[in-house]
Amino acid sequence: MKRRKIHVGLRTVKTAAAIIIAMILVEPYGATSSRLILAMLGAMAAVQPTFKESLEACVTQTVGVLVGAAAGVILTALPTGPLTSVLLGVIFVITVYNLLPDAFSPSLPCFILVMVCTDSEMAPIAYALGRIWDTAIGLGVGIAVNMLVFPYDNSRQIRDTMGGLDKDLVLFLEEMFDGDSHLPDAEAMNTRLALLKTQLSVFANQRLLLHVRRRKQELERYKACQRKAQELVSHLEVLAQLDRPGRLSQENRRRLAACGAKVTDTRRLDSVMEKDVVTNFHVSQILSIRRDLLETLSGQ
Repeated sequence: MKRRKIHVGLRTVKTAAAIIIAMILVEPYGATSSRLILAMLGAMAAVQPTFKESLEACVTQTVGVLVGAAAGVILTALPTGPLTSVLLGVIFVITVYNLLPDAFSPSLPCFILVMVCTDSEMAPIAYALGRIWDTAIGLGVGIAVNMLVFPYDNSRQIRDTMGGLDKDLVLFLEEMFDGDSHLPDAEAMNTRLALLKTQLSVFANQRLLLHVRRRKQELERYKACQRKAQELVSHLEVLAQLDRPGRLSQENRRRLAACGAKVTDTRRLDSVMEKDVVTNFHVSQILSIRRDLLETLSGQ
């Protein structure tokens, strides 16, 4: 069984720091367990990989506190016991949340509901407002720490994926023209493209950071690279569907060698068949797109 290495990432450290700061800020208002828990939950929720996800977490947490507090205030006004109020409230909250997107969890509103309904000595409305304030402190601290202290930047991962895509391309072409009848498929490159699409989505969702013009230009360059990579894979898939590739022209042999691909197919192009034309066309397109992709990635 493969042993997993223990890794303490930057996001983990930022989350811990956000929690501590939020708890310190809550202290002057009376650091009860429920106050500290809500501040902690707010801080943890707000530390997300992207600014968009942080905002979504703030919305879901805020809605959760409001729903739980409102339900608790209403149920405490009814002539029912605390356990009956909790029973009715939990059924209501879960039913409502089943209609909402998966990002909304009923755990937090149910927690608020139970706290409001089971403490007979507290003022329900004042308690509900206090919990909203506690959560807001945690969320505010979490999003500030997440965006201002070493904000997440996956530019390096995008470039590494692009580099891996180029290596897969060279290996594909080597296997395509190794002289045997076994042809490669483009599955590895399609996997890389799917990963690249995910990473670009993360990069694009850093809305706060993308107000900087340079970052916007960088995003456009990466998107152009993705389009070129998709076009490149389309040509590879055509080659992979041949029962056997045609014979390479001298120009394509030279260009492949310049890319670092080792071509061991020794067939000479002494006459031109339809399959040779198709093969050389797609190989030429692939190599041209590869050149354009690398130039675009480097910002030239």
